[in-house]
Amino acid sequence: MEKRVIPFSPPDISELEIAEVAEALRSGWITTGPRTKLLERRLAAYIETGRVDVDCTAQENIKRYENRVVCLNSATAAEELNLRLLGVGPGDEVIVPSYTYTASASAAIHCGATVRFVDIQKDGDPVTHAPEMDYAALEAAITEKTKAIIPVDLGGIVCDYDRIFEIVERKRSLFTPAESDRTPLGELSSRIQKAIGRVAVVADCAHSLGASRVFHGERKYCGAIADFTSFSFHAVKNFTTAEGGASAWLPLDGIDNAEIYKMYQMLSLHGQNKDALAKTKIGAWEYDIIGPWYKCNMTDIMAAIGLRQLDRYPALLARRVEIMKKYDAVCDELGISHLIHHTADVDSSNHLYLIRVPGIDEQQRNRIIEKMAERGVATNVHYKPLPMMTAYGKDCSDYPNSYDYYQNLITLPLHTLLSDEDVGYVCEVLKEAMCEVR
Repeated sequence: MEKRVIPFSPPDISELEIAEVAEALRSGWITTGPRTKLLERRLAAYIETGRVDVDCTAQENIKRYENRVVCLNSATAAEELNLRLLGVGPGDEVIVPSYTYTASASAAIHCGATVRFVDIQKDGDPVTHAPEMDYAALEAAITEKTKAIIPVDLGGIVCDYDRIFEIVERKRSLFTPAESDRTPLGELSSRIQKAIGRVAVVADCAHSLGASRVFHGERKYCGAIADFTSFSFHAVKNFTTAEGGASAWLPLDGIDNAEIYKMYQMLSLHGQNKDALAKTKIGAWEYDIIGPWYKCNMTDIMAAIGLRQLDRYPALLARRVEIMKKYDAVCDELGISHLIHHTADVDSSNHLYLIRVPGIDEQQRNRIIEKMAERGVATNVHYKPLPMMTAYGKDCSDYPNSYDYYQNLITLPLHTLLSDEDVGYVCEVLKEAMCEVR
C-alpha cells in the first residue's frame, strides 16, 4: 500500500465557520456578547429537541431557551462551576470513575473536596463495552460525606443513568444538605442542595453532545438527564469552538433558572454582577463584585465557530456513523472487541472508537501503536486510569478492571476529514500491525 498520513483527530472547520468568525471580528463584539448568548439558547434547544434548526432569535424561543445553558472557556471550568454551584468543598466527597480523563477528578479537587475513585465493570458494560462504573461499587462508596457523583459518558456512549438515579435515591437518607453561610453563593448552594435532597448527579458529558438514552422510559439528550452537566468543545471534540465548554442543569423547585444562570455568569467573570453586554445599556456602567471568583467566560469569536458547527452537526455525526460501520466490520472479522455506539436504548455521539485486542499485554499494545504510526496512522489510548497517574498516587491493584481494560486498548482515528480510502487504509494497517506483533 502507498503510505498515507492519517492524523488522529483534526478539527473539521469549513468556510462557514471562518466567515462567521470574520463577521464577529468586524462586529466589535469579540468577548462575551450576542453570539455567545445565541449559542447558549441554540444549545438549550438542541438538548431539549435534538434539532439544530430551532429559530432562537424568535421572541418566544428567546424566552423558552434563555437561562438554560451557560457557555464557558472549557469543560473543566464547566465541571468546576457545577460543583461550586452545588456548594461542594472541603470535607465533602465526590465519586469519580477510575477510568476517565483527569478533568473529571481535578475539578472536585480544585473545590477542596476529596475524590473517591470507583472501578469500572469487568470488560465494561456488557452491551456497549464502554468502561462504565461498577454500579454495585458505586452504591457501596456513598457515605454521609458524599455530595456528588460524576458519571462519564466516555466515547459518547451515555451511562446507565436509570441505575445511577436509583442508587442515589436509595441513599437519600445519608444526605444532609449544607446550611447557608450567608454569602450569595453559599445561600444559593444551600437552596440547591435542599431542592435536590440527595447526592447530586453531575455528568461529565465532555464527549457526548447530541447523544441520548432512554431514561425513565423516555428518550432524553445529554444535558437533560443529570442534575448538572458539563460539555467540552475542545478542538478534538465532535463539536468545537477551538477551546470552550458549557454547563446545563435541570430546573429546580423554588429556584428560578435565571438565578442559577446569573450565578454562573458571576462565577465566570470575577464575581462581577454585570457582563460587558449588560453594561452597554444607557446609564448601566456601575457594577458590583459579589465574590472574588474566576475568569472563564466564552468569547464571541469562539461562539462564532460554534454557531456554524451546530448547523453542520447532524451531518458530522452521520459521517462518523458511516466510518464506524467500516471499523465494526474489520474488527468483527479480526475478533477485536469494540464499542457498540448504538443500541435500542442508546444513541451515541460517536466520539471515540475504542478497540481491545484480545490476548495481548500493555507492551504488545504499544508495539501495535508504534507499527501503525510507522505507516502514518496516528492512534491513541483513552485512557490511562487515573490511579496510575502521579497526581493521584493510588495503588492500581485496587482498580483491577480499569487496568485490564486499559492494557490492550487502542483508539483508532475517528473524524470527519477521513475519506473512505483513508478508513480502508487504517483497517489494512491495523491488520498488518496485529499480524506482526501477535
